[in-house]
Amino acid sequence: MSRIQVLEERCKGCRLCVDTCPAGVLRPSGRFNRQGYEVMEADEGCTGCASCAVMCPDTAIRVYRSVRGATA
Repeated sequence: MSRIQVLEERCKGCRLCVDTCPAGVLRPSGRFNRQGYEVMEADEGCTGCASCAVMCPDTAIRVYRSVRGATA
């Protein structure tokens, strides 16, 4: 399963990632970084499309895609 990491100190809470995510897995977290911005967080269900990372103006999102066909 793919996953998203939000770099909280870079996030400015613009929510562009929330609006862009086709899977709807990003949302405001209720936590604030040192700059006072509410940071985003991700639920399960990321498809690894990376639309959120491409849209983020602050490069605050890292996307880790799962490898298809890999065994644990």
